[in-house]
Amino acid sequence: MPVQNPYEEYQRNKILTASPAEITLMLYEGAIKFCNVAIMAIEQNDMEKAHTNIMKTQRIVEEFRNTLDRKYQVAEEFDKIYVYVLQRLFEANIKKDKEILEEVNTHLRSLRDTWKEVMKRCNKA
Repeated sequence: MPVQNPYEEYQRNKILTASPAEITLMLYEGAIKFCNVAIMAIEQNDMEKAHTNIMKTQRIVEEFRNTLDRKYQVAEEFDKIYVYVLQRLFEANIKKDKEILEEVNTHLRSLRDTWKEVMKRCNKA
């Protein structure tokens, strides 16, 4: 049977064959994307779209927080960052404040870039 949408099939296979580290990277990318969409929605005065995408970002950050391996001390530091980001997302959603979302995106990009560096170092080892 022919593939209905080759791009969707590619994306599905990409996720199904990804390592846990690659999935984490994809989630960071997704959170950044949803945050950017929320910023654009606020600029376009589409508050429903902004809310939806802020909530998507929030769910990803909550998942990061819930899956921290707390036996490592660094997890507590990440937890503090995630709690702060979640608080800012909540505030941004109430106020529909794009400046707060831009701050959140700065943190998400920093976390993503740190994760990329960890992946590089692990691949070299």
